[in-house]
Amino acid sequence: MSNKDIDLSRCLCYILRHNPSSAGVRVNEHGWAVIDELISRVSAQGWEIDRERLERIVREDDKTRYSFSSDGTMIRCNHGHSITVDLELSATQPPEVLLHGTGDVFVEAIRREGLISGARMYVHLTEDRKVAMSVGGRHGKPVVFRVRSGEMARDGYEFFRSASGVWLTWAVPPKYLEPEAETEAL
Repeated sequence: MSNKDIDLSRCLCYILRHNPSSAGVRVNEHGWAVIDELISRVSAQGWEIDRERLERIVREDDKTRYSFSSDGTMIRCNHGHSITVDLELSATQPPEVLLHGTGDVFVEAIRREGLISGARMYVHLTEDRKVAMSVGGRHGKPVVFRVRSGEMARDGYEFFRSASGVWLTWAVPPKYLEPEAETEAL
C-alpha cells in the first residue's frame, strides 16, 4: 500500500473502530457502516476516496482489518473496537496455546493483573509467534506471553475468532499466562 493509502486506512480504522461521529458516519449495532455514506463523509473531510480506492485498501491491508457485507453495501472493521458493537461472533474452541505480544514495560502489570481489554472490547491473541513479536515491538522491547487457552476454555472462558483470524477473549487471568523465556531469539 502507498503511504497515502496507509494514512487513509488509519483514518478509516479510527472512524469505524473508535469514533464514527467524528466523520458524521453512522454504524449499526454490528459495526457496519454504509459504504456510500462513509465515502461521502470522508471525502467531505478532504480525503481522496472512491469505491475503487476503498476496495484496494481493504484488499491490500496486511492485517485484514476490514470486511464488506455479503451484498457489498456496507463495511466494518473485524476487531479492535473501543465502541460497543456486536461483531456477531460465535464462541469457538481455541487451540491449547495462543500467544500475546506486548512491550517489556507491561510485563509486571500483566503478571499481576493478567491481560485486560483496556479501551478495546477484547484481548487480542494469535497463533503466530511472528505476529505476536511484531505487536509487542510496537510497545517497546517485545515480550511474548503464552496463554493456556485450552485450559481457559475448559474452565468456562469464551473465545472468538474474528474474520481476520485474530483470537479474541474478554480477559486472561494471570494464572493462565506464561512469559516465553526466549522471546529475544524469535
